[in-house]
Amino acid sequence: MVISNIMLRFYSCIPQIKLDPESQKFYEYARLIMTSEENKIFLQLRDEQARKEFIEEFWAKRDPDPETEENEFKNEFYRRIDYANKHFNEGIPGWKTDRGRIYIYMGPPDKFEEFFSHNDPEIRGSILWWIYYDYELVIEFVDRRGMNHYEIRTYSGDFFGAMEKIKLGQIGLKEKGLKIRQADFDLTYDERSQEAVVSLPLKSFKFLIEGEEMVSRLGFEFYLYRTDGEKVQRFKEKRLLKLKEADLTKMQTAEFRFLCPLGAGNYYFDCLILSEDETFPRTRKIFEITVKK
Repeated sequence: MVISNIMLRFYSCIPQIKLDPESQKFYEYARLIMTSEENKIFLQLRDEQARKEFIEEFWAKRDPDPETEENEFKNEFYRRIDYANKHFNEGIPGWKTDRGRIYIYMGPPDKFEEFFSHNDPEIRGSILWWIYYDYELVIEFVDRRGMNHYEIRTYSGDFFGAMEKIKLGQIGLKEKGLKIRQADFDLTYDERSQEAVVSLPLKSFKFLIEGEEMVSRLGFEFYLYRTDGEKVQRFKEKRLLKLKEADLTKMQTAEFRFLCPLGAGNYYFDCLILSEDETFPRTRKIFEITVKK
């Protein structure tokens, strides 16, 4: 089966460099959920130890509950690959088919419909609809030749937006009772003060009330790479946000500054935000920043 144009957009190229066995085993499947920035970084890492560190951090960034030994995201990802191989084999491994890829990304559909009788002369087999309520998506698969080989024909909803969120680890594992809220945020770099500046929208907070103050306890994790793949640094900081109720009428965002001296160059800032008291959604975003001096 030829992978449809839709899925080709999310299929990373085979590496031109020779990977060690552990890295090759990881990359074969993990490239499905790598962001374009992560894929570029990984394929430029110079040695096995750097790739090993990258792999550990790759899964850590996606762990929805770091306080437990289990990484629910990683375990669910590989479980879905096994399921796809068992149920969607079409002459090629199930994880390489359109249905297998969508199952790996999104899990089982909330609603499934199959149309054996239809009036489409171009389709000899059946038509499938997979419906995902959380993502507000309907994906249509068609079996053009009547040989149980399905490809994506159409979709409704923000398909590519959902894919990018899933790649960043912003996915709910409903079968494990994990429903992850999402929030957008911004990051800039102040060259004068040599600080990374993170702006969080106040509308995304669910503050705790402590006396006359609205409180949120946040944890920030930063992974910095040059765009040529060289790792610069990784650091964590905790911040306490306290506001008065009147501040909400004056402010739209909360700004946090982090000292981060950098030389001139192009960088990827991979920023993960965690909330100790669940007042802000666990969220992650990658920014490409140019430092001129």
